[in-house]
Amino acid sequence: MRFIRIFLLSTLTVLSPVKALTYHGADFSSLVNLENSGLTYKDGGVTTKFETILKNHGTNLARIRVWTSTSNSQYSLAYGLALAKRAVAAGMTLMIDLHYSDTWADPGKQAIPSSWPTTLAGLNTQIYTYTNSLVKSFAAQGTPIQFIEIGNEINDGMLWPVGRISVNGYSPLSQLLHSAANGVRDASSSTKIMVHLANGWSGSAVASFYNQIFIAGQFATTDFDIFGFSFYPFYGTGATYSALKSSLQAMVTKYGKLRKKAQPFKDVMVVETDWPAVCSGTTMSESSVPISAAGQSTWVSGIRTVLQGISGGHGVGIVYWEPGWVGNAGLGSSCAAIACGVAITVSLGAMYFMGMDTKKKEGHDSPYKLHTGAGSSDVSMTSSDVSAVVSLPKPGKERIHHQDAKSR
Repeated sequence: MRFIRIFLLSTLTVLSPVKALTYHGADFSSLVNLENSGLTYKDGGVTTKFETILKNHGTNLARIRVWTSTSNSQYSLAYGLALAKRAVAAGMTLMIDLHYSDTWADPGKQAIPSSWPTTLAGLNTQIYTYTNSLVKSFAAQGTPIQFIEIGNEINDGMLWPVGRISVNGYSPLSQLLHSAANGVRDASSSTKIMVHLANGWSGSAVASFYNQIFIAGQFATTDFDIFGFSFYPFYGTGATYSALKSSLQAMVTKYGKLRKKAQPFKDVMVVETDWPAVCSGTTMSESSVPISAAGQSTWVSGIRTVLQGISGGHGVGIVYWEPGWVGNAGLGSSCAAIACGVAITVSLGAMYFMGMDTKKKEGHDSPYKLHTGAGSSDVSMTSSDVSAVVSLPKPGKERIHHQDAKSR
């Protein structure tokens, strides 16, 4: 619906976790593009920068995606650097999510950047040089990277077709990950490297990947520090809390035993998740969680409980995906209808915003289902302890910058 929509921050829930997670994150990569389209945010009736609202309600980690595009509207390095300055100024640390593509990279597509070589040898050199330079660029402007994902949801590899597992096996990907990791290590001794897979709840798929990705002389267990996973409720009913805990615990246990004494244990994080406030035509993976703003808080609380239960305190954080990306209904989730006027909620304890589902996935091989139902009704939330208003531009000014939103 193209008119001003009001989004209320509701259901402030104070929770007392047994062991607080270290990182309470939000991926708000689209923020500047949304602001450029006329979007503004208010907290308590006062127009406020979105990153400040997030920080004021407990967010301490900003996840920022970077594409190889040179266009600021397409998440270029320059765009990421500028957003990183804002996040750090607000008091957050940084997680940089490298897609190694000119556009979205996920289990359904991982296209080689248009300006990159297309041979394995050339890509090994390119990914090292690119990653090394990027890490140095963030440090040089005073925004050092705390965590870096060397690839986004690389279940079937990256830089296709060269690094695609289903085409060329694990060795090309193993080499590329090793080259990327070396690029990080040679640029920074403090940046922690993450391998990011989708469907973190699928223990068999996760185990299969890690059973085959380590190859002598190529990618090694010492080349990365953290397991990162996506965990969404609307792409399959198998994405339950119990399945997630079993999968994550298995990784921590196995690689804890395999490590050498001098090596630290590997931590785990859920680096992408969200929950819809309005959704029809889809069965959620946790049926006891209501599809509502309150359900968003409940969903994240459940993930937090899972991570707190990982042995040795190795479940360290959650990142909520795009809590401020409003104005597009559905956006590629498997919800047949998502209202544009859903609530954004805050949960102190989960310690970060939870917004409407805006996850975008595509590709016939993707494990994510794509539905393009319309969302039209506005939802009004009341009885809020904390109020915030998000205003969209009036008709004629509203502009959604994401071209692929039109085609999904």
